[in-house]
Amino acid sequence: MNKTINLVVSVFFTILLLIYVYPESPDFPKQLPDSVQSFEPADVETELRRGYYTNLTRGEVIEHYKKEFNKGFTIFTPRLNYPPEEAQTIIRDQTKSTFLEEIVHPFRESIYINGFEPKEKQYAQFYEGIEYRQKVIVRYIPTSQSLRISLSLATGLVLYLILESIRKLKK
Repeated sequence: MNKTINLVVSVFFTILLLIYVYPESPDFPKQLPDSVQSFEPADVETELRRGYYTNLTRGEVIEHYKKEFNKGFTIFTPRLNYPPEEAQTIIRDQTKSTFLEEIVHPFRESIYINGFEPKEKQYAQFYEGIEYRQKVIVRYIPTSQSLRISLSLATGLVLYLILESIRKLKK
């Protein structure tokens, strides 16, 4: 390949990446259906973390947030599964957890979903006198649009340099 082809490939890739990363981050996903929002101090400590009491299953919770988070996106959105112990680092110190998942828009934003379904009666989840199946804590991690654009441009430059290095090695 010559320099012109390398440049065209790099510019084309960069333009595609910019089209993907340019739109604003979506708003915080809507509340779970038939749930009650928790206003405990730890759950309202930041606007990017919310807690809900619900009787939905883990699958229903994840499916709800997957739909909410992917509105307007038809791209690949991986789901990452973490050990529940990581919730104390990712969500908040002393967070109880039976599952922790992340839904990712690569190069953009993420949403962490932590659920706690008590197995023992002593850990039952009550809110305002009503028992719920589980407590779900959602943490949203948006990214700066300017940072995404800068990283996209840098990625395009690095791609060009890699293609040029390959071209020179082939000579």
